[in-house]
Amino acid sequence: MIRISFKMLAVTLFAALHAAGVMAQGDLPVHFSVQQKVVSPTEVDVIFSGKIDNGWHVYSTGLPADGPTSAVLNTEKAEGAKPIGKLKALGREISSFDQIFGMKLRYFEKSVTFVQRYQITGKTYRLKGYLEYGACNDENCMPPTQVEFSYSGKGPDGAPEAKEEVKDEATETPVAVTADSLSADTAAVADTLSANIGGDLWKPMIKELQAFNGDNGNTDRSLLYIFLMGLVGGFVALFTPCVWPIIPMTVSFFLKRAKDKKKGVRDAITYGVSIIVIYLTLGIALTVIFGASFANALATNAVVNIIFCLLLVVFALSFFGWFELTLPSSWTNKIDSKASSTSGLLSIFLMAFTLALVSFSCTGPIIGFLLVEVTTSGSYMAPAMGMFGFALALALPFTLFALFPTWLKQAPKSGSWMNTIKVVLGFIELAFALKFFSVADLAYGWGLLDREVFLALWIVIFGMLGLYLIGKLKFQSDMYGEDKPMPVVCIMLGMVSFAFVVYMVPGLWGAPCKAVSAFAPPMNTQDFNLYHNEVKPKYTDYEEGMAAAASQGKPVLIDFTGFGCVNCRKMEASVWTDPQVADILNNEYILISLYVDDKRPLAKPMEVSLPDGTRKTLRTIGDKWSYLQQSKFGALVQPFYVPVDAQGNVLGSSFSYKEDVGEYVDFLKKGIEKVKN
Repeated sequence: MIRISFKMLAVTLFAALHAAGVMAQGDLPVHFSVQQKVVSPTEVDVIFSGKIDNGWHVYSTGLPADGPTSAVLNTEKAEGAKPIGKLKALGREISSFDQIFGMKLRYFEKSVTFVQRYQITGKTYRLKGYLEYGACNDENCMPPTQVEFSYSGKGPDGAPEAKEEVKDEATETPVAVTADSLSADTAAVADTLSANIGGDLWKPMIKELQAFNGDNGNTDRSLLYIFLMGLVGGFVALFTPCVWPIIPMTVSFFLKRAKDKKKGVRDAITYGVSIIVIYLTLGIALTVIFGASFANALATNAVVNIIFCLLLVVFALSFFGWFELTLPSSWTNKIDSKASSTSGLLSIFLMAFTLALVSFSCTGPIIGFLLVEVTTSGSYMAPAMGMFGFALALALPFTLFALFPTWLKQAPKSGSWMNTIKVVLGFIELAFALKFFSVADLAYGWGLLDREVFLALWIVIFGMLGLYLIGKLKFQSDMYGEDKPMPVVCIMLGMVSFAFVVYMVPGLWGAPCKAVSAFAPPMNTQDFNLYHNEVKPKYTDYEEGMAAAASQGKPVLIDFTGFGCVNCRKMEASVWTDPQVADILNNEYILISLYVDDKRPLAKPMEVSLPDGTRKTLRTIGDKWSYLQQSKFGALVQPFYVPVDAQGNVLGSSFSYKEDVGEYVDFLKKGIEKVKN
C-alpha cells in the first residue's frame, strides 16, 4: 500500500488558510486619499491612492458599458485648466474572464492608484470633480462610490485669464462655461435634501434593522450547526479501523493499572479531556495564526478552493484504499517513549497525543474535510467549535466505557463494517470536492463544470455509492466475500442513494433540485434548460412601488442591486428561479429593485448629509438609491434584500448573498408573517 506523508498536505492546507480575510460589514473596504502634484509650470496631476481591504477588488478603467462599474473621472469644474488624455490606472492589474458578464474583467487588489493629468492654461486655475469607482468582493458589491477633489493654484506667467472647461458627458468635448452659468449650477447642487427627498418613507430604520439582525440567531445557529457537524465527524471517526479497536485496549489499560477503580476512572476521564484539549487547540490555532478575518474570504477564493478540491480528492482516494495517509513514524515513537518515561497527568496527555498520531490515517481525512467546511463558513469561532465537537465525540466512549466497563462486552466487535464506513466517506468527500472546484471554475470562467455537468458527476458518484452499498461494487480493501450479502443497513442506505440519484436526474433538463442548490453551480450556467420561471421586479422606483404596496395592502421586498453586480445575477439565477421563491415574490410581495449604479441623471443634483455627518452630492438615480440604502438601512453592499411594510417600516432581518433557497424562503415568510400579525 502506498503511504503519503502528511507534511506536504499540512503545509498546503495551512498555506491555503493563510489567504486574505474580509472586512467587517458596514466598513468601507476601499480607502482613498487624494493629492495634487505639480509636474511642471503648465501641468498638474490629481492622484487618487487607494488601499483595498483583503478580499475586495476595485475595477479598472475602460470596461465595456454592460460590465461592472469602471473607474471614471468626472471633471465638474476646470477654470484655467483642461484634462490631458484619459484617467490612468497604476498598479498590479489582474485580468480574468467572468462568466456572468461573458467578458474579461480587469481589477486591482490590495492597492491601486488613479492619475489624471491637467494642462494649466490660465494665470490661475481651479479644479473640481470626483473619481467614481466600483468595488466588489466574492459575495457583495459596493454601489458606485465617489471620491471628490477640489484644487486651485497659479499658472505660468503670461497666461490668459482663466475660463472654465468641462466635458460634455454625451460628446466628451470641452464646453466653455461662464461665471453666470457656474452660479446657477452651484445653486442647483446646493439644494437641500428635504426639497427633493424625504417624508416617512425615508425615515432611518437602522436601529430597527440591527435589532432584527441581532435577534435572528443566524450566528448562533451557524455555530451550533458547525458544532454538530464536528460531533458527527467525531462519531464517524470512532467507527474506523484506526480508532475503534483502540478503545477497549485503552480503557482496560487504565482500569488494570490503577490500584482502585476510582483512579482508573479518573485517568480515563483525564485521557478523554486530553483528547478534547489537543483537537480544540488545533481549532483555536487556526484562528490565532491566520487571523479573525480569514475565514469569510476563503468561501469563494478561487485558488484556495482548487487546493481544497485537490485535498478532498486525496482524502477520498485514501479512504478508497489506494494509499494510506501517515504521519512520520518518528513522531509517534518519540511521543510514545515520552509517555512511557513520564508519570501522572503528563503521561496520560502524551498517550492521548499518541492516539491522535496513530489514528491519523483514518481521522486525518475527516478532520481535513471538517476544517475545509468550517473555514469557509465565515465565522470567527468556526474552527474551534468544529474541533470541539469532533474531540468531544472522540473522547466520549473512553470516559463512558471506563465508568461502565460492562458496556464493552456489548459493543460491536471490529470487522469489515469499519472499512465500509471509510469507503462511504470517500464517496462523500469526492462529491464535496466538486463543490469547491465549481467555485474556482466560476471565478476563472473556464466553463468546465456547468450545472448539468456537475449534476451528471454527482449522479455517477451517488449511483456508484448505491452500487457499493448493495454489494455490486467492490474495493480491494473490502473483506466481504463475493457470495456474502451486504448488511440490511447498507442495502437500505443504498436505496436512499439511488433515490437521490433519481431526484437529481430532472436537473439535467433544468429542474431546480432544491436539495442540491446550495452545492451546484447557478442555474444560468445550464446550457440545456427546459425550465423557465423568471422573477421580474414590478417597480424600479421606490416611491412608486411603495404607493402600489399601500393600495394593494402587500408587504414590500426592496432589492438593492446593480447592473454590474455579479452576485445579484447569481441570486436571481439560482434562488429566484426556485418555484416556491418565485411564487412568493410574484404574488405575496411588491418587489422593488433599485439599481445603485443607474447612471441616468437626476433632474438636478442634490446635496445630502450622510449618517456619519459628511455631505455628499447626489447626481444620478443610482446615487439616490445608494443614499436610501445607506441612510435608511445603514448598509452599502449589494445584493441587499430587506422586507418593509407600505410605510417603510422594516418587517424582519435583511438578507445578502447566499445561494440557499431554504434560508431565502424562511426569510421571505418571516416578513409576511410579521404583516399578518
